[in-house]
Order: sequence, then C-alpha cells, then structure tokens
Amino acid sequence: MNYSKILFIRRDNIGDLICTTPAIRAVKEKFPYAKIGVLVNSYNAEAVRNSPDIDKIYVYKKAKHTPDKFRLSVWFENANVLRKIRKERYDAAIGCGSYSPRVERYTRFSGAKMRIGYIKEGAKLGGYNSPLIESAAPLHEVQRTFGLLAPLGITGEPSHLRLFPSPKEREYAEKFLKNSKFVKGAPVIALNISSRRPENRWPVEKFIKLAELIYSLRKMNILLLWSPGSRSNLFHPGDDEKANEIINRAIPGLIAYRTSRLKNLVAILSLSDAVICCDGGAMHAAAALGKPVVAIWGSTDPKRWRPWGVEHRILQKESREAKDVGAEEVFEALKEFLP
Repeated sequence: MNYSKILFIRRDNIGDLICTTPAIRAVKEKFPYAKIGVLVNSYNAEAVRNSPDIDKIYVYKKAKHTPDKFRLSVWFENANVLRKIRKERYDAAIGCGSYSPRVERYTRFSGAKMRIGYIKEGAKLGGYNSPLIESAAPLHEVQRTFGLLAPLGITGEPSHLRLFPSPKEREYAEKFLKNSKFVKGAPVIALNISSRRPENRWPVEKFIKLAELIYSLRKMNILLLWSPGSRSNLFHPGDDEKANEIINRAIPGLIAYRTSRLKNLVAILSLSDAVICCDGGAMHAAAALGKPVVAIWGSTDPKRWRPWGVEHRILQKESREAKDVGAEEVFEALKEFLP
C-alpha cells in the first residue's frame, strides 16, 4: 500500500524525540513522496525544526510548560492543533513510545485511517486499529520506536540519529568561539552539567575537578553548558546556580555558553570535538551530531538509553547514582577519544 500522509506523535522529552528520527527517516525513504507530519510539544519541537525528512510540525503545549497561561486557554489551543491534523486526513498515525493512554488518545483524535501504537499484552485495542505488543527484550529506544513501522512494511535496523543545527545559530556560535579565549587548534570539549533526574546528576565539585584535570594535563578548551534557569523554578528548573559556582572558580580554558533555547545547544554542540555529560537530552543531541560521548550514568537503563550510533563510554556504578563516578575515571575515558 502507498501512503501519502503519515503522522508521528511524540509527546515526551527531547531525547525521546531525537531517538525517533531514524524511524522518520526510514518512512521518508520508503515513501519519498508522502507528506510526513510530527505532533510534538513546545519543549522538544526544536529537535526536529530543520529536518529535511519532515514536511509539517504540529506543536501542542503542556500546561506545566506554560505556567503563565490559563489551562483552559492551553486546552483550546491544543484542540485547534488537533483540528488541523484531522483536516489533513492522514493515512497513518504512529503513537511513539511505550504504551500510554494519552498517546493513544492523541492517535485516535488524529482521525488517521491506520493508527499504530504499542499496547500491553491482553489489553483492548483502544484507539489503535494496528496495535503491536512491545517487545520484552532489552531494546534501545531507537529500536523500539523503529519497530512501530512494521505495519507500514518497514523492517530492519535503524540508521543513525538525525539533528540539523540552525545555520544562523551555528554562525553565532562560531563567532562566539572565535572571539573567546579558546586555544586555537586545541580540541573543544563540551561539558554539559545538567540532567533532569536527580540520581543522574553529578556534583558540582566533580565537574570543577574534571575541568581542572582537562586543562592542566591536556590544555584543551572546555565549553561549559547547562540548562538555563534557577533550580527553584517549579516548571523549568535549571542549573544557573551550579554553573555560576563553576564559573566563579576561574578555571583556565573554560568558557561558559548560555543556551537559552534548544537550538542554541544544538549549534554549539555541533562545534565540539567530544562531549561529556550526564544521561539526558544533551547526550542524545550530541550523538545525533556524531560526537563521541562520555556519559556519567545514574539510574536509567543504558541498554535502552545509551548514545546511539557513535563512539561512547558509559560510566555507571552499582549504586546507580551518578555522584559515585569519579572525576579521574571520566578524564581517562575522555582520553580514549582524543589524539
């Protein structure tokens, strides 16, 4: 069967959406003349903004991401988004991720003829008329999402992740580096200090020790990155305080780059030679840009969430707490990826 319009629904976090890009690419290759749409949220939409594989991006808002608006207003805007989707009359809609009643509802509301998604074994079909039972095998999220393409006749192994920096933002980042105190010709090491889960976060003292090791022993450029905002922000907690503590140590070779938007982060990561980070969206963005990654790991399952398709080292302790990983271990892992 030939499909002229196919919709992907991915309502969760940045890393999850980036892990969907190989599936989107495979659909575009199988049906090159089909219109590919994605329904995403206002938090993760920038991850697919410049993708040549996507023809239409529908953005809905989560109430928790818009604290300054009335919930009724947010629901009204989201209803308009769904009306636009229904008006397109998609041939197929794919509810990405593990089974979720909310994703199932969005897939049903799309009005697509074929509605694909994972259901639990023994469960009712619900909003899906082409349901799949999610594999119990320890698959990566990229593979799990790719498995949803089987009803479209697409099987095999997923390709690499895809992420496309904004040319304007990349040019701005290049000018920033050029005008900074970076050592020309030396590698640029991106050091992202943020992670959403508390057990995946690394203590600020260890980031400071690692930065001092990197510069004192290898004279490399260190690019400090973090999620902007105060840790006290209930809706979008950030790491401004943590970043300021590191900046105030005046570590040689360290330059702070504030990324107020995801597109800023993607652009600056694209200019790095290697990335050190905790498990999270920045890690998947780095992998999608083809950067070697040293990942300081906490409680999540590396079989499902490891960097996909790039050289990487995962440092995880039996305690499943990132704080127990040593700075020296991270530095030794980094050296494996550098001349």
